[in-house]
Amino acid sequence: MSRTPLSLRFTGASVLRDGEMQNRSLVIRNGYISKGPLPEVNLAGYYLLPGIVDLHGDAFERHIAPRPSAPFPMETGLRATDRDAAANGVTTAYLAQSWSWEGGPRGPQTAEALLAALDLYRTHALSDLKIQIRCETHTVDTANRLLDAVKRHNVDYVIFNNHLDEALHMARLHPEQITLWANKAGRSAQEHMAIVHKALEQTPRVPRHLCTLAEEFDRCGVRYGSHDDPDGDTRERFSMIGAKICEFPTAHSAAALARAVGDHVLMGAPNVVRGGSQSGNIAAETLIRAGLCDALVSDYYYPALSQAAFHLVEMGIKTLPEAWKMISQTPAEIMGFADRGHLGFGRRADIAIVNAQTHGVEGTITGGRITHLVGQAAHRFCDAASGMPMAAE
Repeated sequence: MSRTPLSLRFTGASVLRDGEMQNRSLVIRNGYISKGPLPEVNLAGYYLLPGIVDLHGDAFERHIAPRPSAPFPMETGLRATDRDAAANGVTTAYLAQSWSWEGGPRGPQTAEALLAALDLYRTHALSDLKIQIRCETHTVDTANRLLDAVKRHNVDYVIFNNHLDEALHMARLHPEQITLWANKAGRSAQEHMAIVHKALEQTPRVPRHLCTLAEEFDRCGVRYGSHDDPDGDTRERFSMIGAKICEFPTAHSAAALARAVGDHVLMGAPNVVRGGSQSGNIAAETLIRAGLCDALVSDYYYPALSQAAFHLVEMGIKTLPEAWKMISQTPAEIMGFADRGHLGFGRRADIAIVNAQTHGVEGTITGGRITHLVGQAAHRFCDAASGMPMAAE
């Protein structure tokens, strides 16, 4: 990453401004979108698009522990995740870390360690890395611990999950999958199911627990929602306590209820690219066609974000400005970020440089700093630099 933000004029590219692709120059100065004469880089043949704002990604888990039994230091995993995100046009990335009764890599202790590691790493980060806590509903006894972590590490996004029904269903119909799930946490299937049943005992206390957390989140300015809502009733209950983000609804009814009450619906970009859910739930494209999906997230694969946008264009479902908005401006608006998500004057210079022919991300600029640059785009920058005066270096 360059030491100071760039001050350059990009010419020749097709730029996404004001909701449409425009053939115009784009100026960045000291980290922000600006105007005025500056040294030029010719980017003819490229799209200049707002940097991607990813609200949910767990690809970091593979970087920290490529295999369940082979973990690496968290700093190493964060560094690899950071570069993975930047190489795919992501300028703001939420790492979705579980806070679960499962313990192990998905337990509170690991979440606290990741939050502390990110606090230390953040000054070296290429991208704007943040943590989304995926809080299992049946973690009543850790409420104070969770709130302390949220406040101490300035967490601004929490999602509620409930995977107990999934565990019970899996134990009945697919016990071999329970064994795999348990092995990832370093325990036997019997030990895992004992923890599941222990968590189920908290059920009567869960509604009050969630309401208490919601009240504290409101006081702290934390945005919150729910994950994998199976039906409209579940979404309505979460919406009523203020959890206004509906992440990965598994059925049409949940998404429809969210739309009816003004909640935001997020779906996984890999679901779009692959043509359906890898777990057999509703297809994201079905919800997008029905107008029931606001934004796309990386889920487990950063390259899917830009690929999903261009897939929607190729299928005639969205124009490029409309599709790209689902991974840039809309996610920024959901989180209340007024400084990013589109290339307006005075906004952060967060830019994805995309080859117009191949649709590959060849460059990423975050806060006016180059965080990724390859291919012909890199040669364009080098050609421009060779002709710049020394003062521009």
